[in-house]
Amino acid sequence: MVRGMKSASVLLGEEFGTISDLIRAHASERPAAVALVDGDERLSYGQLDQLMDRVATALQQDGLRPGDIVAICARTTTDYCAVFLGALRAGIAVAPISPSSTPKSIMSMINDCDAKVFFLDAAVVDAVERIDPQENSIKRVYLESSSAGQSLSRWLAPTDARPAQVVLDPNDIFNIIYSSGTTGEPKGIVHSHQMRWTQITAARTSSGYNASSVSIVSTPMYSNTTLVAFFPTLAVGGKAVLMNKFDATLFLHLAQEHRATHAMLVPVQYRRIMAVPDFDRYDLSSFVMKTSTSAPFEARLKAEVLKRWPGGLTEGYGLTEGGVVCRLPAHQHPDKLHTVGRPAPGYEIRLIDDMGNEVERGQIGEVVGHAPYMMSGYYRRPDKTAEAEWIDSTGKRFIRSGDFGRFDDDGFLVLIDRKKDMIISGGFNIYPSDIEAVLVRHDAVAEAAVVGVPSKRWGETPVAFVVLKADAGQAADAIRYWLNDQVGKMQRVATVVIVPALPRSAIGKVLKRELRERYTAA
Repeated sequence: MVRGMKSASVLLGEEFGTISDLIRAHASERPAAVALVDGDERLSYGQLDQLMDRVATALQQDGLRPGDIVAICARTTTDYCAVFLGALRAGIAVAPISPSSTPKSIMSMINDCDAKVFFLDAAVVDAVERIDPQENSIKRVYLESSSAGQSLSRWLAPTDARPAQVVLDPNDIFNIIYSSGTTGEPKGIVHSHQMRWTQITAARTSSGYNASSVSIVSTPMYSNTTLVAFFPTLAVGGKAVLMNKFDATLFLHLAQEHRATHAMLVPVQYRRIMAVPDFDRYDLSSFVMKTSTSAPFEARLKAEVLKRWPGGLTEGYGLTEGGVVCRLPAHQHPDKLHTVGRPAPGYEIRLIDDMGNEVERGQIGEVVGHAPYMMSGYYRRPDKTAEAEWIDSTGKRFIRSGDFGRFDDDGFLVLIDRKKDMIISGGFNIYPSDIEAVLVRHDAVAEAAVVGVPSKRWGETPVAFVVLKADAGQAADAIRYWLNDQVGKMQRVATVVIVPALPRSAIGKVLKRELRERYTAA
């Protein structure tokens, strides 16, 4: 331990600290301990700390200063992680961007946050090269060797480099997460260093992270879903096993090989993992906690995970913007699998109507939340920030979720549907999730999504998209007749469309907008 340096355990007990200082402490205390695994590559805490220094120094040599921003658009690798963490060490914020975004959207997000350096890999090089050079003058660093420009290995500072030390204010920007990279108007969600620190310390307690923890990182680094599990793993000196592309069988191999203790997975990943034919032959007894977030988690699937997969299971319901967080320790409440749990400690969640008034217990309302950590706002978008907020009579700031829900008698939140997905047919409110819950009870149905489409007679009418189970040969009309016999008159669907798969985002959310557009185009 370097004289004068605080230990990791001391740092984690403080009200504010940085992930950079924690990694420095782990590198001093346990330099050979493995921090990151990517295939056959292993990066120890000592090596990661040195690589972070080289990144931070190179950024400072390029003229970047605390408060500046860099963008990363690439697959998850050790270099990606080192660039992200190295930028933080220099006091520079990071804007991680989805490689699946269109070239135009990528550049729109880069320009929106005024990124000074753009890190990218081979997966996005071709797309970016098609952009007009006049719109693409930002300095680029390629995480792999490339004929298009400077590679990371050539850009990095020497191995003995030490960056100038920076002092961070808790309110300084840690990262900017873009919530809408597929539209022409991306919104950058700003997280402060204090918000991330609070998340790290809270996760350490609630999910049982320690120096022996091994997390499988199977969702992309540009998603907040990934970061809320990735940073706590490194904060305590654990090991993060990276997957740059998810595969259910590979996940099981890695979990068994590395004796995984933690995993953050989205529901569609759980579904694919549980469907692996020889799932039960894998030794998963090392798991302490599995977590799910980002999309609705079907109660039947939760029950199957609890039955067949050792370790705890927690569903986390929340927003990248913060404010709203509920937790359901499913292993402790097997009778509440239809809910998303209770508000997390320190969180205050209320339900409001369209006029902004609170509703009574048991009634449906929009979920709004106040918390110890919330986004600072949308980057340079005070108008959009104001739209995302609800202020109570005392002036307390809440974040609006856009979700409808109700509390049961025990204080567990039952989500009804997304506000924007609600169907208004003949003046009646129809919640697609109610219809979807009936559809998946059909013996032939694996997945279902219901959307509202224009109707001259009703204004909107429900249409169902269905993915059949393997070897199921059920006809669409037969499913529609069965469904419409099970639901109320206003919930009856006009059409059932059988599709091979539902369109999803990289973190598993069903893209209902695409389904509406597909139906309208047809």
